[in-house]
Amino acid sequence: MQQVDNKLPFKLVYALGEHPYLGFLIEPHIVQLNPNGSYSLSYKRIFTNTAKDFASALDETDYQLIKMLDEIEQTNIIKRYNKKAMRPVDFFGKIFDQKIFAFIRPKIEQKMLAVLQLLSGKPLFLMSKDGYPADQPLQIATQPTSVLFHFRRNEEETRYFPTLKHEENRLDFMYKGAQVIVNKQAWLLVENTLYHFDQEIDGKKLSPFLNKRYIAVPRSTEKKYFETFVTGLIEKHNVYAEGFTIKTHKENATPLLKLFYVASGESFVQLSFFYGPYEFSSGAEHPVTVRLEHLEETDDYIFHRIKRSLAWEQKQISYIEQMGLQKKDALFGSYIFPKEKTSVLEWLNTHEEQLLAAGFLIKQAKGDKRIIIGKTTLEISIEEGNDWFDIHAVAFFGIHEVPFIELREHILNKIREFKLPTGEIAIIPEEWFSQYEHLFQFTTKKDSLKLSKTHIGLLYEISEHTQISFHRKLEQLLNFDQIDEAPLPQSFKGELRPYQRAGYNWFHFLQHYKFGGCLADDMGLGKTVQTLALLQQQKEMLQKTEHTKVSLLILPTSLIYNWQKEAERFAPGLRLLIHAGSNRLRDPFGFSHFDLIITTYGIARSDEQLFSKFFFNYIILDESQHIKNPTSKSFKAIKALKSRNKLALSGTPIENSVGDIWSQMHFANPGLLGSYSYFQKEFVTPIEKKKDEDKATRLQAIIKPFVLRRTKDQVAKELPPKTEQTIYCEMLDEQAELYESTKSEYRNAILDNALKQNGKGNQIILLQGLTKLRQIANHPNMIGENETLSSGKFETVIEMINSVSAEGHKVLIFSQFVKHLHLFRTYFDDKSMPYAYLDGSTRDRAEAVSTFKEKPGTNLFLISIKAGGVGLNLTEADYVFILDPWWNPAVEQQAVDRSHRIGQTKNVFIYKFISKDTVEEKILALQNRKKAISSALITTEESFVKSLSTEDIQELLR
Repeated sequence: MQQVDNKLPFKLVYALGEHPYLGFLIEPHIVQLNPNGSYSLSYKRIFTNTAKDFASALDETDYQLIKMLDEIEQTNIIKRYNKKAMRPVDFFGKIFDQKIFAFIRPKIEQKMLAVLQLLSGKPLFLMSKDGYPADQPLQIATQPTSVLFHFRRNEEETRYFPTLKHEENRLDFMYKGAQVIVNKQAWLLVENTLYHFDQEIDGKKLSPFLNKRYIAVPRSTEKKYFETFVTGLIEKHNVYAEGFTIKTHKENATPLLKLFYVASGESFVQLSFFYGPYEFSSGAEHPVTVRLEHLEETDDYIFHRIKRSLAWEQKQISYIEQMGLQKKDALFGSYIFPKEKTSVLEWLNTHEEQLLAAGFLIKQAKGDKRIIIGKTTLEISIEEGNDWFDIHAVAFFGIHEVPFIELREHILNKIREFKLPTGEIAIIPEEWFSQYEHLFQFTTKKDSLKLSKTHIGLLYEISEHTQISFHRKLEQLLNFDQIDEAPLPQSFKGELRPYQRAGYNWFHFLQHYKFGGCLADDMGLGKTVQTLALLQQQKEMLQKTEHTKVSLLILPTSLIYNWQKEAERFAPGLRLLIHAGSNRLRDPFGFSHFDLIITTYGIARSDEQLFSKFFFNYIILDESQHIKNPTSKSFKAIKALKSRNKLALSGTPIENSVGDIWSQMHFANPGLLGSYSYFQKEFVTPIEKKKDEDKATRLQAIIKPFVLRRTKDQVAKELPPKTEQTIYCEMLDEQAELYESTKSEYRNAILDNALKQNGKGNQIILLQGLTKLRQIANHPNMIGENETLSSGKFETVIEMINSVSAEGHKVLIFSQFVKHLHLFRTYFDDKSMPYAYLDGSTRDRAEAVSTFKEKPGTNLFLISIKAGGVGLNLTEADYVFILDPWWNPAVEQQAVDRSHRIGQTKNVFIYKFISKDTVEEKILALQNRKKAISSALITTEESFVKSLSTEDIQELLR
């Protein structure tokens, strides 16, 4: 090698040479040109880092080729495959062996193939033995060469040899010094021409014939030879045979889905294709497959050459993937698995008809169990009895029918395999376990599907995914807004709003089917009014029959007077008996003279024996959450009472836990939710601890027909902007005693003063007395009495606060007594209930207001009338509680207007709390009588007292 001068003419050439260890390589060289333009003997091997010195002779393809050839130059090969720096002589002499060659040569050939694709038109030479790069010019054949393999079988042996054809002429390569320069995808050098082939052929299949006419295989070993080598050759190449037969088949294929059932794991299907009698797995790369048949009688061989349509096969793969299957991974392309939660069995059952129509075969792989494959359905029909449903259900597994009752233990115990009389196995769909579990749990007998009519909600839920025919009215029961109108009572003194009329109609529908129910409307929406309309209608309808029309209403003590007042207002014709106090009836026969018996939970418990002897028309529980504890004496006592109909009323049937609903539903419809322990296990724990939405949905479906709830937001359009109601509160016994003794003291004091003719003194004593009596009516602790004393009003307000705030409503709580507010403040602190507070001593009014408006969870705002009656905008609140009556109704209205003002988008409910049989009740009556005066002049208690006549004073202290 001599130095090349780049200032003199030169040319880039590519040289094909045989490396003593690495095999044939191609190298780029710069060769100096003679003055006549011929190649001189001066040349230089160039690399990427030296190519720029000879840029005038290079184009972009040359740079690309030089870089590729750098990678297979021996120095780079050594660096890549040997960690230590080493001279070539040491690497090839001491380390290199046949194993390394077998690893390296395929990678070199991959680069050689890429290089040969780019060499067309470039100067290419065969390198001399001493390394001169421009020794013999080579050319690359422009057209590919074809190869035909020949087999000639006779009595002794089979001869095998290839023939080559190039441009329609036979290419003679045997004994011509030909060489295979690339094996992987053969390139053959024959007489200074490089030939490539029209199909991928391994050069090793040509190498034996460079200096040999044929290979002979004796008859003794031909069978093994045919099964392996010849079969593979026929699959990939053109073969001509004498002495045995090659048959080519072009069959219409049939796709096959083969089920591999795994009982305790994930089953799968394998997709394959039948071409005639031959089965092939999907995912094949070769379009031709060969099967060998040996005819032993004649000792003949037939090679069946099956041509497959890979494009058609891919369409079948795409078809099932579009239907919801997917390949497990690239390595197991023939195994198809289901997407998401659907099991492959359910997928097959669902799509069987569709697959068969598309030409697929479905079979099961050999195994111990034979699985039924076919559409799985359930047909349900229902016969109605008086108080139950007889359910006739049949499960279909393909062509097999099974009475659904036979699957009971399997459904309840989640056993998927059901053995048919034929010995075959039917697989119960996964969703059946959740969809029909409760159907079996609530059936009354193990050997039949008989369901209480109260479980119509369960059937309705099932009807959403299974075809069931319902009686028209039963279907309407679940959509109470479509229930037929019930006639209103003639003597009802009021008008029901549309949603209240719907509730009234719902009462009648429940009654018609002998169901109990729970009216769970928001507080303030008129549960009392709807119920009174029902009771008045019952009085009118039943008075001409022999049926008892006496109903029993059980409620908290604090609500007795409110019901009494509402009944007088809306249903004055109802004969009421307040069964409370020490002088109550002791003989149940006395109940028959009344339409409605009103009593308390406490008395219902103590008078259980008395009530249990009477059969009532309705037993109605107001604030029914009072019986939420199924172990309480109240619940047990009420459960022992008998009636034709049962009704529960509660704005908050679920106060703290899902478990609260059980006892109320058990009162209304015994057995609806199973036993309490079952209900806890099946619903409460999954819903509250595991957040199981399916269980919550199922519970809702079961109780839906029997719970009617409308929120304030739902019926907002039907409500007036502002609704006012007076709540009358019973004083507790000790509170009432203290009130009466205090009232007597002041009455006597005023009488003494009158005798002394001290008129001004009377006014002072009266003012002091009225204030003290009003405080006792609110809470005895306000006058510093024994702190163990409680208040009927306080307990009523707390109960209503809990109901309203539980629904997320915001409440303003007004009082003119700061002491009164402090009692509630102490209670809220003890119960960790967030609240805002404002009275005259509050320094930062803005902070108190922003706490109520903006702090999450703060739904209560305690406000004194003097500090917060004006100047505040609290439209976030939609409930206003007025704890005590003010002398001036205008001041009261100002407090209401903190919420009910411009910017308020919600309906506002105002509740005024009045202690029954106290001066508060009498002040209201006086206010109404002196309305003209009070609205114009009265602004203080003192001015109000001055306006009182002697008769007024006597009335207040009577």
